[in-house]
Amino acid sequence: MQHAIAVALLVLVALSLPVRADRHDLTLMVTGDDARGWEAVGRLDLGGRGFCTGALIATDLVLTAAHCLYDRDSGERIDPAEIEFKAGMRGGRALAYRGVRRAMTPEGYAFVGTGSGAASAEDVALLELSQPIRSARITPFETVETVVAGAQVGVVSYAHDRAEAPSLQQTCDVLGEENGLLVMGCDVDYGSSGSPVFSIKDGVARIVSVISAKAEMEGRNVAIGVALEHPLPGLRSRMADRPGAFGGLSTGQVRVVGAGQRAETGAHFVRP
Repeated sequence: MQHAIAVALLVLVALSLPVRADRHDLTLMVTGDDARGWEAVGRLDLGGRGFCTGALIATDLVLTAAHCLYDRDSGERIDPAEIEFKAGMRGGRALAYRGVRRAMTPEGYAFVGTGSGAASAEDVALLELSQPIRSARITPFETVETVVAGAQVGVVSYAHDRAEAPSLQQTCDVLGEENGLLVMGCDVDYGSSGSPVFSIKDGVARIVSVISAKAEMEGRNVAIGVALEHPLPGLRSRMADRPGAFGGLSTGQVRVVGAGQRAETGAHFVRP
């Protein structure tokens, strides 16, 4: 059963601002043993405009959030040539470095700059790398296009205060879902935009969502993610068709904060 969720952004701020969130159940992956199995998660450096997190879903495709592709100040689309994917980066070194040849967002996605905005179920993007990453140490993740309220998921992310190595939160709950947006009890922060959200079953991690924003609900930190069921198949199809183109929830108040935008409306959660 889905919980009804009305979500609108109150505050969206820059990726790299020095704002802290409470930390719980996070494992910083600083050694090769810590990071084993998660090497396909990497940091996306955005041409000096900050960074996001992304994950390989094919040897040449990175999944991330659409708003990561825009300059938060000007609202202009960042040239893909300025973006670099650093697979498995920890301790300041990556297992593989790749430029981006093209970037594609859903046709219905519109970046809303400072002053207004709303959480978008289209906030996903696919990046085609300049060259595939073929390595026995880096295995792209499969994706799953459905997830239900009550499911347990995990997140691997970089953030402003842990920018040199990823962190794993292996267990957090999907608190509710509606209209392609998920509310999860996951711990994310600035730089975590685009982080893969995983369903882990029988020891296999599959991506079910990407992080779009962070939020506060009655003093509790939560994350807003995008379900992949609607936007991802269309993105995959368009990417294939256009080679080389540029392209248990209680009622409460939520303050959503993420990267690049600012707005003044509220959000609330209600049971159906």
